[in-house]
Amino acid sequence: MKKRNDRQKSDINTVQETTIAQDLVQLLLKIVLLILVVFLIFTFLYGIVRINDISMKPSIKDGDLVVYYRLDHRFISGDVAVFEKDDKTTTGRVVAVAGDTVDITKDGLKINGAEQISQDIYFDTTQFKSGVDFPLTVKEGQVFILGDNRPKASDSRIYGCIDLKDIRGKVIAIIRNRGI
Repeated sequence: MKKRNDRQKSDINTVQETTIAQDLVQLLLKIVLLILVVFLIFTFLYGIVRINDISMKPSIKDGDLVVYYRLDHRFISGDVAVFEKDDKTTTGRVVAVAGDTVDITKDGLKINGAEQISQDIYFDTTQFKSGVDFPLTVKEGQVFILGDNRPKASDSRIYGCIDLKDIRGKVIAIIRNRGI
C-alpha cells in the first residue's frame, strides 16, 4: 500500500504547471489556426460578395451579401448563380442548361417549346432590342441566366449564354442588408 501511495505522489509531482506566457502563446496559436482555417474555407470552398445590382430584386436586393458555394457547377433550372460579366459580379437565375432551347416571344419565356410560368417572377419576360436573337440553343459548358427583375436585369438576353468558367458558384444564403 505504501508503494502505491508513493507512486501517486510522484505522478502528482510530475504534472507541470504552465506559465501565463505559455498559456497566452497557446491561445494565440489557436486563434491564428482558426483564422487560417476560416480563410482557407472562404478562399476555396465558399465565397461572400456584396451585390450592387437590382437584377434579382426582390429575391436579392441591392446591398445584400450573398454566400455561395464554389465547387458545384452542376446547375438545374431555378438555381441562382454568382457570375462575372463585364468586370462586374452579379447574380441571376438559371433558366436553361446545355442542350435546352430558349425562346422569348410575345407570349413570354419558352424552354424547349414549353411556356415557363413562375410564381416568384412578378414581371413579363420580354426581349431586349439590342440583345441576342431567339430562339437559341444553350451549348455544352454554358447556362442561360435571367434576373428576377426582368425589365431592368442585365442577363443572358443581352450578352447571351454564360460560360461555366465565368460562374463563381451557386448561391446558398443571402444576408439581407437592413440599412443599418
